[in-house]
Amino acid sequence: MPEHVDDHIETVRVRRAPKISVFMIVGAALGVVVAMILTFAFDGSADKSPNTGLVYSQGQVFGFLLLVCIPAGLALAAVVALAFDRRSRRHTREVTVDHESVQIDEDELP
Repeated sequence: MPEHVDDHIETVRVRRAPKISVFMIVGAALGVVVAMILTFAFDGSADKSPNTGLVYSQGQVFGFLLLVCIPAGLALAAVVALAFDRRSRRHTREVTVDHESVQIDEDELP
């Protein structure tokens, strides 16, 4: 089977970078937990709202707090992830790698 092997040594930079998606998921989950704590910590849902004159259930209050707490958790987690990413850029190191490319001639395959 004829093949062509291209082999050369390269120097590359390696760094450990945080997975931003994991930080965002944790931030959203933290926002849900904070909204739940705020919903049940302050029992003011039996009173009429001074702005609308309506009485909101705990589910509605939880929903309103989710609309605020999840984006706040996402933003906070993104800032923390970007700070870790910036810090990881300072700790880059250069390593030497052997880059090998193998190309198989498809005309000669059985």
